Amino acid sequence: MGDIVDVAREQVLEQGIGLRQEQLVEVLQTPDDRLPELLALAHEVRVKWCGEEIEVEGIISLKTGGCPEDCHFCSQSGQFTSPVRAVWLNIPELVKAAQETAATGATEFCIVAAVRGPDARLMSQVKAGIEAINAAVDINIACSLGMLTQEQVDELKAMGVHRYNHNLESARSYFPDVVTTHSFEERWETCVMVRESGMELCCGGLVGMGESLEQRAELAAQLAELEPHEVPLNFLNPRPGTPFGDMEVMDGKDALRTIAAFRLAMPRTVLRYAGGRELTLGDLGTRDGLLGGINAVIVGNYLTTLGRPATADLDLLAELKMPVKELQKTL
Repeated sequence: MGDIVDVAREQVLEQGIGLRQEQLVEVLQTPDDRLPELLALAHEVRVKWCGEEIEVEGIISLKTGGCPEDCHFCSQSGQFTSPVRAVWLNIPELVKAAQETAATGATEFCIVAAVRGPDARLMSQVKAGIEAINAAVDINIACSLGMLTQEQVDELKAMGVHRYNHNLESARSYFPDVVTTHSFEERWETCVMVRESGMELCCGGLVGMGESLEQRAELAAQLAELEPHEVPLNFLNPRPGTPFGDMEVMDGKDALRTIAAFRLAMPRTVLRYAGGRELTLGDLGTRDGLLGGINAVIVGNYLTTLGRPATADLDLLAELKMPVKELQKTL
């Protein structure tokens, strides 16, 4: 393993060239006694190629539950018995959530809908929501509304959407084990259209869903090929009533190895803590990850699961002397 750490130090830290898929498998096989060294290297890479700042984001669900897709990890699918009801958020609540998010120091507010893709009604509601938020608070607005047509990409760009989130979810080779109602290629096409539009592309996935280490490395390599601005890294939080509801929670050390691997695959990318980290890593592991390549966090709760209180994350960033990124409107 000493070899891969040395190789990564030269290739990624010194040259800024991400590790290839076969190299990432070696990283994911790091023995426990070398893990602190690996995380320290990933942190050095992050600071050198991304800087010291940590980006903070809040998310809100515009439409929760009732989704027609069958993503096996997700309690928002209308196909499973998960206890999430389909609800719509009204515009005043959306504005209130954006204001509360901005008050935490977050620079990004993401509007999410559990849909295959947006219809005309949802697009008009998003447009009205964005206009109301922009009139009330100064914050970058991101959206996650499923798969898009080129026309919808152009519409969202015109609305002033700063960043679009559309995760690959899993590696191409494992995708059919995770979702059967749409294909990996369909997700990929949306991501390419978003990136080419000039909006920032936020694209990550989930780990701990029964994939092999090789497939975990494959996901990191496929994300690196896509070159997203930001990669949210989710750890499976098994939800009752879903096909993955009985899976065991991912081992914390495996989660930290994964964080390091993703950072070494994508030295210049915003790597964001997302769902499942509280359960998988706990407080101590959360700290280790922030010192192991992570440079962005979602504060507060997620779409259907509870997160840490925003103050707990902000206090931890202050304790680690990690500056929170200031708001910059880029569109």
